[in-house]
Amino acid sequence: MEISIGVMIKSVQEPRSDKTSPKVGAVLVHSDGTIETAFRGELRQGDHAEFTLLERKNRSNPLDGSILFATLEPCAPGARRHPKLGCAERIVNARIKKVWVGIEDPDPTVDRKGIKFLLDHGVEVEMFDADLQEKIRETNKRFIAEAQERAKQSEEENAFIILSEKDQGETRAEISDLSPVHLDSFLTKAKLNVEVGTGGFNRIFSQLGLIGEKNGNYIPTGIGLLLFGSRPQLVYPHALIRATHRTTGRGEDIETIDGPLIEQADKIQSWYETRIGKQIDRSKSERQIIYDYPLIVFREAIINAIVHRDYDIEGAPIYFEINDNAIIIKSPGAPVRPLRIEQIKQFSAPSLSRNPKIMYVFDQMELVEQRGLGFQTIKELPTKYKLPLPLVTFEDPYLVFTFPRSGEGLRHISGGTPVSSLNNEELRGYDFVKLKGSLTRKEYEEHFGFERKKAERHLKTFVELGLVERKGAGPSTHYETITT
Repeated sequence: MEISIGVMIKSVQEPRSDKTSPKVGAVLVHSDGTIETAFRGELRQGDHAEFTLLERKNRSNPLDGSILFATLEPCAPGARRHPKLGCAERIVNARIKKVWVGIEDPDPTVDRKGIKFLLDHGVEVEMFDADLQEKIRETNKRFIAEAQERAKQSEEENAFIILSEKDQGETRAEISDLSPVHLDSFLTKAKLNVEVGTGGFNRIFSQLGLIGEKNGNYIPTGIGLLLFGSRPQLVYPHALIRATHRTTGRGEDIETIDGPLIEQADKIQSWYETRIGKQIDRSKSERQIIYDYPLIVFREAIINAIVHRDYDIEGAPIYFEINDNAIIIKSPGAPVRPLRIEQIKQFSAPSLSRNPKIMYVFDQMELVEQRGLGFQTIKELPTKYKLPLPLVTFEDPYLVFTFPRSGEGLRHISGGTPVSSLNNEELRGYDFVKLKGSLTRKEYEEHFGFERKKAERHLKTFVELGLVERKGAGPSTHYETITT
């Protein structure tokens, strides 16, 4: 991964002033262990890094079982003008065994389609580590911004791979089912100088995959209806949030959050703010509201659920609950391939969107922060807010995040498990080990400023409870989290 990023920097800008070329590096690891590298434009202007490796440097060489690392998602079938093949097709044809991908294609209309093509054709796929993804995005900041803008203007055909049934035209809906108010809001925020119903609007929304054609007439796609429909639940009754506030002695307060997706985020936040406890901080010149559970963490978590849930799972809404011990979010859908539940549990999962077009619209409307911020905010819970990390489970078909509201709340939730026997100080220590994955006693000691004996006592407790495994001996001794 690091070698491919080093090669990426050498990429050659094409001789044109209207468009920034992406900087892309690639590394090919042959089955015998030897490696070759390539970067965009290395041998000819405009040639993709993968094309340079597979076709120019290895046209006559068998590549069965090789592994490819590429800093940008290989382009999908249909993304290049006929008769050119997409890089994903060339990879499959070359019988590459596994591909490591840096970041998704920044164009929301083709994002993740190259990855899906590889997976569908038996190629293993992994994503680069999150910190390396940030390096790639920073290096390609200008290209990414331009690619997202071009998605609004391009008249070219996009890759013909379907990520979701909702990418297709929804025959049960009409353009009049879309909310003019929400459409205008998006057009304004996205700086699109067109009016609803005009030819310019139809062209741009068709390109973005938000409307399609049927019998010469425009109709919303499922994604378009979910995002902007006046009442999308008439067609997709599961596209909502079931919110519950459950407290001892007060029973249950239940509410249904519906409407278009771009409205649900603010609706659920307003509901949350009126149910969660809060205090007024008057210690500064401007008084501040301090919520019993940080608002920024909740908002990132619930928006991630709205943006990344699987809308193809019928009958499965998002469930959101506040109770005395925890805040629980149940989002339909297993982690999107190639992400794994183990990565989610350790909050180390790379950035990858299940619904790129929804993510794009939320980004344009400033409803989401930069990619990767959600996990970063969660990882700050123990240090910044003195709160436990959430518990992550998959209870088919739901990915469940349980955010304990305190150490006592975590012990209550974890009743009968080893975690329930830890005190608050040990809980913070265990959370640190979980985030690191692997560490030495010295790292643990220095992070908390503990004396050596105290650090050893904590780590010994974690080992005895079966939460952490001790490995190595002498100076090489380290401790690794046991993922369950």
